Amino acid sequence: MCDTCGCNITPGNEHLVRGEGKHAKTEDGRAAVTVLKGLLSENDHQAAHNREHFDRRGVLALNLMSSPGAGKTSLLEATIEAIGQHLGIAVIEGDLETENDAERIRAKGVQAVQIATGSACHLDAHLVHDALHRLDLSNVDILFIENVGNLVCPASFDLGQHRNVTLLSVPEGDDKPAKYPVMFRAADLVLCTKTDLLPHMPEFQPEQAERYLRDLASTAPFEAVSTRASGDLSAWIQWLQDELHAQRARLELGRTIRPNVQKDGERLHASQDASGHHHHHEAGHHQARSHG
Repeated sequence: MCDTCGCNITPGNEHLVRGEGKHAKTEDGRAAVTVLKGLLSENDHQAAHNREHFDRRGVLALNLMSSPGAGKTSLLEATIEAIGQHLGIAVIEGDLETENDAERIRAKGVQAVQIATGSACHLDAHLVHDALHRLDLSNVDILFIENVGNLVCPASFDLGQHRNVTLLSVPEGDDKPAKYPVMFRAADLVLCTKTDLLPHMPEFQPEQAERYLRDLASTAPFEAVSTRASGDLSAWIQWLQDELHAQRARLELGRTIRPNVQKDGERLHASQDASGHHHHHEAGHHQARSHG
């Protein structure tokens, strides 16, 4: 987790630990762990409200995670070109600075909100909630949340999304799932990107990358994609269509779904279990007032 680097504190939740904030004052000797657990609890509370907001509007929310430069924005651009005429798409972009990625998405005719996280190396549920005030979800089928490029911290934070998608690009090497098990255990889908580079990088073996993924006891689909003009996105597009269908079926039954949560993060969430917080994938969907 992020209890040593301090990245739990983001522009979205810092009001909780500053001044007279809810977690600004803690008991002696347990300040760090108390603040951490408090922020995780507040994050999960906000995430639940975000998910209720998505569910009421029939939106499938997906969290895209990867190292910097793995091709998240390029994948979104290609996805918009492939299905944007048939499905409503919106994007929340997370980066430390700049509006560059959001501008690329807007150039495709899709609404995009940029979140500048400053020094925080991940998005949290509060930041996503703030972004929702700047989005019109009335005709949106899929909301893509592009997380900050980082293969560690984003895996531990529920944003209110339904699924996690982790990208692994060919230039990174096929051993990334072994080196970053927390991130790849959190994945509901792993996309091997930039496969057009495989002829130039024979040292990358997609089969080996998938073996490393399976060594983590992950059953997440592993699919190869390329966003080049001659590339193949069919497996990704089919997964999106299947997930959207599954989301609509769940909503008809009054149910929702949570993504995989990083196990180290769940241990730190233990204090919430007594109050009824669930870590199961399927949970009853309860109506609540809008928080978006």
